[in-house]
Amino acid sequence: MVKSRVAVLKTSPRRVLSDYHELLNLAGYQDVLAKDVDTALKINISWHFFYPGSSTTPWQMEGVVRAMLKDGYDPELIHACHNRTVVIDSKLGERENKQINVVEAHGLRNIHLYEGEEWIHIRDAVGDLADEFICLNDVYPEGFRIPERFIGENIIHFPTVKTHVFTTTTGAMKNAFGGLLNERRHWTHPVIHETLVDLLMIQKKIHSGVFAVMDGTFAGDGPGPRCMIPYVKDIILASADQVAIDAVAARLMGMDPMNIKYIRMAHDRGLGCGDPAEIEIVGDLEAANEQWDFVGPFKKMTFAARMQPLPTWSVSSTREKTGPPSDREWGGREPTWPRHPAWSRN
Repeated sequence: MVKSRVAVLKTSPRRVLSDYHELLNLAGYQDVLAKDVDTALKINISWHFFYPGSSTTPWQMEGVVRAMLKDGYDPELIHACHNRTVVIDSKLGERENKQINVVEAHGLRNIHLYEGEEWIHIRDAVGDLADEFICLNDVYPEGFRIPERFIGENIIHFPTVKTHVFTTTTGAMKNAFGGLLNERRHWTHPVIHETLVDLLMIQKKIHSGVFAVMDGTFAGDGPGPRCMIPYVKDIILASADQVAIDAVAARLMGMDPMNIKYIRMAHDRGLGCGDPAEIEIVGDLEAANEQWDFVGPFKKMTFAARMQPLPTWSVSSTREKTGPPSDREWGGREPTWPRHPAWSRN
């Protein structure tokens, strides 16, 4: 059986753009991403402002776009892709993180999924696959909608290497969370690991090709995705296996990926490989075997990090577990979630 492949390279500021080209081809991206369909560059913005290790870096995007153009991908079929959240302003974030600079420099389309895009009911998108969901049918008993434009598109995820207070680590699988679920995706936080597995099943069904490019030039440790300590690691990763790339990143951070629930669940369901012993590493093997001994998200929690999970689906204790509260139960508006003090200034 062919092993899942993850490409890993040690890089530097001087050669990072050319290294991304080498990285993508080491990971075999041209075998996964068809050149005759649209390719969505799924950007991650975990914080409005640039903070090392938090959000998709401009050199990550620039390196990938240059590689694609050099390898014959049509710029007319490449577009940046943004979701919207209740705490992050994607328009501010794409400017402050210099992502829009890359998009405009190459004349690419820049798509915000909540601006004029059609969303399609999940059962119309994936059919009977919805019957196999682990948790989403319980969280959304009437179903949910996903962006119609995703159907038949390639997608490249642009996560960074960092820890996360909900999922221990966050990477390729978590990057789909914002794009596939609407602003009420916080309803899934009590079952976030199961949700990520369901979303991976959806991606495999709807996308022409799924690929991930992960930037670890800076890596974030602590109660991420925002309250982190950044470390310079100068490592970049790429893979067509979303589970495998998350597993390799977790191991770099000093964690056993098979003890991280979402990775183990996806591995056990055959959605990818989460066992490092079964993953083929190509590129810089010495870099891939680094051990950073990160503390992780739970040992040095900030007040904001401790509070973040508490209110999620908070009225569920007073109602039957048939799904999230309705608009009427919320009084016709979204609940106010505890936020990092800086959020109140934006």
